[in-house]
Amino acid sequence: MSNFSTWDVIRNLLAALPWTLALSAIAFAGGTAVGLLLLVLRIARPRSLGRVVGWYVQLFQGTPLLMQLFLTYFGLALFGIETSPLVAATICLTLYASAFLSETWRGCVESIPKGQWEASASLALGFYEQLRYVILPQALRLSIPPTVGLLVQIVKDTSLASVIGFVELTRSGQIIANVTYEPFLVYGVVALLYFALCFPCSLWGRWLEKKTRIQY
Repeated sequence: MSNFSTWDVIRNLLAALPWTLALSAIAFAGGTAVGLLLLVLRIARPRSLGRVVGWYVQLFQGTPLLMQLFLTYFGLALFGIETSPLVAATICLTLYASAFLSETWRGCVESIPKGQWEASASLALGFYEQLRYVILPQALRLSIPPTVGLLVQIVKDTSLASVIGFVELTRSGQIIANVTYEPFLVYGVVALLYFALCFPCSLWGRWLEKKTRIQY
């Protein structure tokens, strides 16, 4: 096992963990902001904006994230934009998250009964006031489980950033496994660390769902 002890393996993997957390947090925060904008554009008027957003969503949902990372990293270079693996991964994961979040939230908004739109319109509320005060607060309750689920997915998807050279948890595991010749140990620890990140998020999502559930 070279000169690495088990503790050395764990310590080096833990050192890469903050980069996975940082990329996940930035991608989810950016995806949330862009996804909310796309949601408003998709359900706004004129409907032509919604069709454009729909194509955007289909593009990201219909192509592998791995290809999106390659196209972002190498595509920006074709336009003379020099970028680092971190920047390319951040841009790609943000756009990817925004597409899935906007589609998820659109489903939640459309599940609100039309009577809620009609009732708020009878109060002389404008379209954006209807969204802000009536529709979105109700849709928020419905969106918690799938949104937290996507957050967990993003944490796991950051592992794909290793293919463009970004040294996060998975890439660090690859490097250590090549040095120690102990892939089972290294990737076993990597899997446990991902579980340690994702499982609490799932529990947090369940807790939020229970706290915001409407009691009849």
